[in-house]
Amino acid sequence: MIIAKQKKQENPAEYVLYMWQIEDMIRACQFNMNIIKEKLIAGFDISENEKREMIFWYQGLIQQMQDEKIKEKGHLQFLINQVNDLQEFHLYLLNDDSETTYHEFARIAAPNIELFREKSKEKSANDVQVCLNALYSLLMLRLQKRKITKDTEQAMSSFSNLLGLLSKKYLEFHKGEAELKK
Repeated sequence: MIIAKQKKQENPAEYVLYMWQIEDMIRACQFNMNIIKEKLIAGFDISENEKREMIFWYQGLIQQMQDEKIKEKGHLQFLINQVNDLQEFHLYLLNDDSETTYHEFARIAAPNIELFREKSKEKSANDVQVCLNALYSLLMLRLQKRKITKDTEQAMSSFSNLLGLLSKKYLEFHKGEAELKK
């Protein structure tokens, strides 16, 4: 909850990746609050009031995951909506001729996006979703201490760079620090 709030304010793409990890941790804890308290909450050096807030937050996520029938796999609707919002903003930036740096980042990432899309199960995934799926897969490989090739690292770097700039511009717009050009 604490990390999620911070990531949501600082980087929407990282927020989505973090929340996907939270979904998987809830699944790994078998939706059991006792396990979640022991494995996920107890490690935080926070006040009892903050721990109660975290418990309430996890309980809310568990309820949402159950209501949305994503106990085995899938993502919460509000996260899907966030990915779609980022994709919509991505398309806007691609159509804005003044966004030359963004266009360059997108050009560099494009062949990697297509390659990863072809290798993935979700052939119809949008560009942002492909980048996020790829970066989440990289995170899982690293957690498993698996070897990552130089080509994969370079592809992931192109996704990370693109999503980083997208997140920065998305937040600037939503904070009123930047305007959309017509």
